[in-house]
Amino acid sequence: MIDLAHALAPDPAALVVAVAIDLVVGDPVYRAHPVRLIGRTLHWFERRLRAAGLDGYSGGVLLFILLTGLWLPTLAGLIVLIQAMSTTAGWLVHVFVVYSLLALGDLLHHVWKIESAVRRDNIDEARQAVSALVRRDTDRMDGPACRRAGVESLSENLTDGFVSPVFWYVLGGLPGIVLFKIVSTMDSMVGYKTPEYLRFGWCGARLDDAMNYLPARLTWFLIVCVAAVAPGLSGRKGWRVGLGQHAVLLGPNSGWSEAGMAGALARRIVGPIWLKGVLVTDLWVGDPNDPPLSTNSDVMKAMALTLTTGLLAVALAAAALTTFASALA
Repeated sequence: MIDLAHALAPDPAALVVAVAIDLVVGDPVYRAHPVRLIGRTLHWFERRLRAAGLDGYSGGVLLFILLTGLWLPTLAGLIVLIQAMSTTAGWLVHVFVVYSLLALGDLLHHVWKIESAVRRDNIDEARQAVSALVRRDTDRMDGPACRRAGVESLSENLTDGFVSPVFWYVLGGLPGIVLFKIVSTMDSMVGYKTPEYLRFGWCGARLDDAMNYLPARLTWFLIVCVAAVAPGLSGRKGWRVGLGQHAVLLGPNSGWSEAGMAGALARRIVGPIWLKGVLVTDLWVGDPNDPPLSTNSDVMKAMALTLTTGLLAVALAAAALTTFASALA
């Protein structure tokens, strides 16, 4: 009899191995990637819900129920099947699922593509790399603006692309991290404030806010901790700017890591953002007395801070899981 709860439970060794693979290899690209599968089934369910007239709040709630009801049992069934054949194979699949749902290595790789292009003075290539990370016009962006966009994306996605999945894996094991990715995918695909999605996407957007609420603040705190001891960074500013400016950005969560990163680097980020030819914001985040982020050194510090913060989060997660397992033994 297979212990399903044990097979799905968070495993500190599996987490560490998954993170190591993510950093070395990056996000795997294959047709059966869990996020791609969730996205394809989301499209399928959305079309049928709208065809049935369920294109409001109730349709969005049903979309969440359907996705959860499909993918969580499917995950459990897959684990049971593989564990029945081989415990080792079951553990490897466990590792592979966790690895597939983390995005720190890929995020760092994308930001490096931007930086590499700016270094070579290839602004067109840098703008193209920026457009893969953020939704905004890139034709007006110079090298420093591309760098700021990369660091802005780096700091924001450190939360929802890495710390949040790790957080929910610690709390809920494989079901926890898969549930978070379902919600995150819903937010990215239907969580828009447009007439078409304002009601239908409300459930996914609000659930995403809720599931990122604690991880966002934890990410900011970890950034501050790293900056407090790392040379060339400022934990004091990271704390002060994070507390004082997190609310100036849209949403309840993204501002914590972005403002914390700006303060820790002692640089201002964001700046003018154009979308479809319209200036949507000219907001700067960071200490007003600090210069705008613009140099190669600034980007390298941001990447090092992001990597170290992510590794600190994993170390704390693995330590917590190990301590909890020892207490139950």
